Amino acid sequence: MPIATVNPANGETLRTFDELGADGIERCLAAAVSAFRRYRTTDLPERARLMSRAADLLEEDQETIARTMTTEMGKPLAAARAEAAKCVKAMRWYAGHAEILLADEYPSDTEVKDSGAARARVHYRPLGAVLAVMPWNFPLWQVVRFAAPALMAGNVGLLKHASNVPQTALYLEDLFRRAGYPEGCFQTLLVGSRAVEGILRDPRVAAATLTGSEPAGRSVAAIAGDEIKKTVLELGGSDPYVVMPSADLDRAVRTAVTARVQNNGQSCIAAKRFIVHTDVYDHFAEGFTARMAALTVGDPMADTTDVGPLASEQGRADLEELVDDAVRRGAAALCGGGRPKGLDAGWFYEPTVLAGITPDMRIHHEEAFGPVATLYRVGGLDEAVELANDTPFGLSSNVWTRDPGEQERFARDIEAGGVFFNGMTASHPALPFGGVKRSGYGRELSGHGIREFCNITTVWHGADPEA
Repeated sequence: MPIATVNPANGETLRTFDELGADGIERCLAAAVSAFRRYRTTDLPERARLMSRAADLLEEDQETIARTMTTEMGKPLAAARAEAAKCVKAMRWYAGHAEILLADEYPSDTEVKDSGAARARVHYRPLGAVLAVMPWNFPLWQVVRFAAPALMAGNVGLLKHASNVPQTALYLEDLFRRAGYPEGCFQTLLVGSRAVEGILRDPRVAAATLTGSEPAGRSVAAIAGDEIKKTVLELGGSDPYVVMPSADLDRAVRTAVTARVQNNGQSCIAAKRFIVHTDVYDHFAEGFTARMAALTVGDPMADTTDVGPLASEQGRADLEELVDDAVRRGAAALCGGGRPKGLDAGWFYEPTVLAGITPDMRIHHEEAFGPVATLYRVGGLDEAVELANDTPFGLSSNVWTRDPGEQERFARDIEAGGVFFNGMTASHPALPFGGVKRSGYGRELSGHGIREFCNITTVWHGADPEA
């Protein structure tokens, strides 16, 4: 895949970039090692100052970088502005909390004595250069939620971004440079996927994090495993959105639309499978379908647009295959189901609601990465839990119920990295984010995220026999 900015709203190639060669990769790796030697001893107040400065610069650049993101991958401009603001928030959060999150931990006096020590502590040290293989769907946020904790922990970053968002990738390197980070602390590598293995196998790379597809995750995990290097993976999702009879149905319907079409439906944590109790199914299905059908599809730069184009022509083709397969096998398209009229130049797809889904349909098991929702009718809580878990993925989940007993049951039994009651899944710097099953492993954000790429070190001091 060429490294290029191609506007998904019209298919026009705006800029192309040369791929970094072997000599360029070597320079970057050498610079990362040199930077880490210096930066790892920087104290936390200085790291916080640098991160806060980067947040200030990003806040100043919000409109410019938002337009770049929209141009490169098609999200509505309002959503791009919100993504930039979210990144600012996360950077400031880590700048303000890292010192507490990375503070030395001390066992009790009894435990210290029992270990035979005079004193002992747990100390968090950085690992080194961390390779980040990042996707296009949230081209700023996905990187910042890795970079902010990694840099605050004293690591340095190497970014291999998706090939269709090169300008966003280069902006990120420039942002940290302008903020005053030492040269080499954060570098963008304009390389294709074939270069990842060589970079990851290089002994100067300590660990890797990947957000992306399941095949990409398998590949990076296999290479890192062979090299015995730490990885964090955030892969696909087919999140359930369960609606029980006690739910506030009007709110559940309104939120369901946003949960499904956020980022043009191209979000791992977007709700995709809508599992509705039979007592409220008809009410929910009618309202949800009407609202999905009423969404405005069009130019992502326009303030009136709800849903922009998919990021790539291949992405739309993949979505069309899933929908066509379901319809051939008996699913009903309650709305949408094809390309919108009058938008032939770009990679647009209509907001779509499919009902009558059965296990023999691909969309029952595979992630639909676009504005397509599947509706299921269930008879009770047990059936809802079983269907929610009937997926190879386990990233997050949404449950609408005001019954405390039902909430306890769903929180206990849903196989996912998150259970969100009476609201849609969202990420926040204070809360851990990640999945189970084929959605990956490890956690981003919160204290768990900043410690993923730390050497958790036991420091033990023996008692002085002459004391």
